[in-house]
Amino acid sequence: MTLEQLRIFIAVAEREHVTRAARALNVTQSAASGAIAALEIRHDVKLFNRVGRGIELTDAGRMFLDEARAVVARAASAELALAEYGGLKRGTLRLVASQTIAGYWLPARLAAFKRRYPGIALSVAIANTESSARAVHLGDAELGFIEGAVDDPALARWPIGADQMVMVGREPVEAVTNDWLAKAPWVMREEGSGTRSTFEAAVRDRGLDPGALDVVLTLPSNEAVLAAVLTGAGYGVLSKLVVDTALAARSLHALPFHLPRRPFFGLRQKERYRSKAADALLDIIRDHEAQPDWII
Repeated sequence: MTLEQLRIFIAVAEREHVTRAARALNVTQSAASGAIAALEIRHDVKLFNRVGRGIELTDAGRMFLDEARAVVARAASAELALAEYGGLKRGTLRLVASQTIAGYWLPARLAAFKRRYPGIALSVAIANTESSARAVHLGDAELGFIEGAVDDPALARWPIGADQMVMVGREPVEAVTNDWLAKAPWVMREEGSGTRSTFEAAVRDRGLDPGALDVVLTLPSNEAVLAAVLTGAGYGVLSKLVVDTALAARSLHALPFHLPRRPFFGLRQKERYRSKAADALLDIIRDHEAQPDWII
């Protein structure tokens, strides 16, 4: 059993498709199929059921997936630990961040990191809060940056910055009452996003059930929500980082609804080795937060 076979098995299992997995790993389809066949033959066990043109994991395959991920994650940690002896001259730092952070808050900090450590490759995935936490838990990312709360005792979570949320609409509103909140059309982010959970918490604080809101659109990105609100599809709540330009142009108006500043959090898996590259990035983030020009 080789690490390459494990990586191919994980990719096929996650995509439930040999061709797409092979394309993602930049290997041939025959090489991917051969790796799966070699594992099944060597251990006399079926890892996948063939269902029509698709495949799905067997019970044995599901059990093996967790073990394979753990082995690959440990191998990546070992490789990174050895590379660090070059004084952060080479290596890879894998990150995952929620959309607002990845699109608006994190880039300046990553640019500062790359200027200081040009030999460290940065891999940044974008996911909502729940998916980001899962990626850190599984070892797919060493550090996560999120807006919302997570309930996972395996993860360490600490504040790294803050953000101001704003309720916006194409037309100004004099007063935002509970009755108005219940009747207004809303454009919302998807379940599991920090942006949505922050708004829903504020609505609950007003004594109103978020389920009573008239959600006319649920969209998967800040930019999609912003575009829909700009067309007049409804009202929305977004980070000030996202809507600043539209507010300055008066194409959107901020509504009189108090929303607390929303903290940004860092995440890491408590039991995994924390690399020097991760420490270096966290140092840069702390430096940026200490400078008034970088405060949100």
